[in-house]
Amino acid sequence: MKEILKLAFAVAAIGSVIRQCRKPTGWVGRFFLSTMNKSHSDLTAWGLEHVEIGERDAILDVGCGGGRTIQRLAIIATHGKVHGVDYAETSVAASRGLNKDAVESGRVEIHQASVSKLPFQDGAFDLVTAVETHYYWPDRPGAMREVLRVLKPGGRLLIIAEAYRGRSFDLPYRMAMKLIGGAYLSVDEHCDLFVKAGYEEAQVFLERPKGWICATGRKPV
Repeated sequence: MKEILKLAFAVAAIGSVIRQCRKPTGWVGRFFLSTMNKSHSDLTAWGLEHVEIGERDAILDVGCGGGRTIQRLAIIATHGKVHGVDYAETSVAASRGLNKDAVESGRVEIHQASVSKLPFQDGAFDLVTAVETHYYWPDRPGAMREVLRVLKPGGRLLIIAEAYRGRSFDLPYRMAMKLIGGAYLSVDEHCDLFVKAGYEEAQVFLERPKGWICATGRKPV
């Protein structure tokens, strides 16, 4: 009986982690978001080194989670504006809370929305970022085209992630991504996402010792 209870508890715990990774909710979700803000900080800083960010740029962070990337972007784009979107209500609230002053000043706006249907006009942004979120997009090709729509001609999309097929210690990550239902893409598959969606200058960068990847592409002028 004890073994059955242990197994049931383990299954419930795994199920909770899966749900919170994909869509944080409640106090557990807020805890996950706070943890991810910290754990993704170095990864995000490394990824952002691969794009130019102007002080007057209009920027969108897709899947903004706990809002740390928005905070970082707003510090760089001092005379621009940063928008964030997330489909989880808890994430939107957490992002707004972390960026309260910037939201109140009008330099940051955060919306509840899906990457498949962004609430912005065509050609609105100089840069779109997506940190640790493209794994979960239900229609990645469609989402890539939707991001392309809201980019200005010459604008860039930057995808940043800490897992890709073929990285060091690949097997545990492969198993984890399968467990949470995330897409585990290879380097070539990351590049193909951009090329097939109509982006130019698709590039992939790796931080092999840490297993990090970022990929960029430019909207044609």
